[in-house]
Amino acid sequence: MTRKIIAVVPLWDDAKQSIWMLPGYLEGIRAAGGIPFILPLTKSEEEACALLKMCSGLMMTGGQDINPRLYGQSAPSQCGEICPERDAMEPQLFNEALKHDKPVLGICRGLQMINVVLGGTLYQDLPSQTNSNINHRMKPPYNRECHRVNLVPGTALHRLLQVETMGVTSNHHQGIDKLGEGLEVMAASEDGIIEAVALPAKKFVWAVQWHPEYDYLKNVFSQKIFQAFVEACNQTHDSDETHG
Repeated sequence: MTRKIIAVVPLWDDAKQSIWMLPGYLEGIRAAGGIPFILPLTKSEEEACALLKMCSGLMMTGGQDINPRLYGQSAPSQCGEICPERDAMEPQLFNEALKHDKPVLGICRGLQMINVVLGGTLYQDLPSQTNSNINHRMKPPYNRECHRVNLVPGTALHRLLQVETMGVTSNHHQGIDKLGEGLEVMAASEDGIIEAVALPAKKFVWAVQWHPEYDYLKNVFSQKIFQAFVEACNQTHDSDETHG
């Protein structure tokens, strides 16, 4: 089977006014049999759609907070740095992927953006807006367990990993509040915060709040998530990538 090209949303360094990338996103895709392609940032819907047309799947990476205006709220003081370019580009990419049923894997911010595009909302700051006693923002090193999540029986993630609970990395202060339309919860942390979702109506739209790119070298569960995503991308027919 020909290895397929997978679009990867770039990270953004505001101080340097430059895109950048954590190697784990790319190497996780490579190790699972895909070819990662870092996208340029653009606010043009035409460019975003043309870029995705070249690829068999979409990885929505972590990064800055999402502008609360995207889900009908104002920004309190707890809301951190935002990235207008990513806030503009990612909904266009995600909607285009849905239109052509291309596989999507969201990680951290990626999970939150998927939820927002589908009409959901976010906790803008977990420590101040919830009663959680779990630390969701770990300190380095990041390739270790921060807290545990409980998998929902019968979901695709549970069928893949075959465990009831698992340890995960964690580096976020926001999270899903109102669940987006059509999404199914696949895992939650012990404080009830949603940690993984899927869109069952599509071939493969998964998202996790944790960071499999941090520990994929040694964590078999992270490896399996990358493998499931890349396998779905590799099953995308060439005709799916070229039709208008």
